[in-house]
Amino acid sequence: MRIGFGFDAHELVEGKPLKLGGVAVDFPMGLRGHSDGDVVLHALSDAILGSCAAGDIGVFFRDDDKKTEGIDSRVILEFSLERAAAAGLKLANLDLVIVADRPKLSGWYETIRKAISSDCSVPSDRVSVKAKTTEGTLIGKNAIACFATVLMEEP
Repeated sequence: MRIGFGFDAHELVEGKPLKLGGVAVDFPMGLRGHSDGDVVLHALSDAILGSCAAGDIGVFFRDDDKKTEGIDSRVILEFSLERAAAAGLKLANLDLVIVADRPKLSGWYETIRKAISSDCSVPSDRVSVKAKTTEGTLIGKNAIACFATVLMEEP
């Protein structure tokens, strides 16, 4: 077994849709990023790549590459899962903590959980999604971050 840890954060901006865990979240702002800015899938992908010592998503999806501008983060997740599989690893379970003062995310947990479960081919009871606020002390009201931990098994 191996463990992986990932983190990502992006600034909230006007004029972009908000995607978290591959889910379109109803909010008037989205996340700035070279891709679609999905901090949940970025942190999860980094955790998966970290579990097989393959670096992070910036190694494979550079923010100065015009070919990947606006890329759906689900493509990045799929790539990370394929790298892990090539290393002989399979995702056993994952734990996600989304850090956001806004929007309130408690009503989105189950939708995000089901989307990630499906995208990762992992039973939903092995996917934990929760959110915390910082009351403006860490990232303020203008960003969203995510921490991800994965347990990978060697089938």
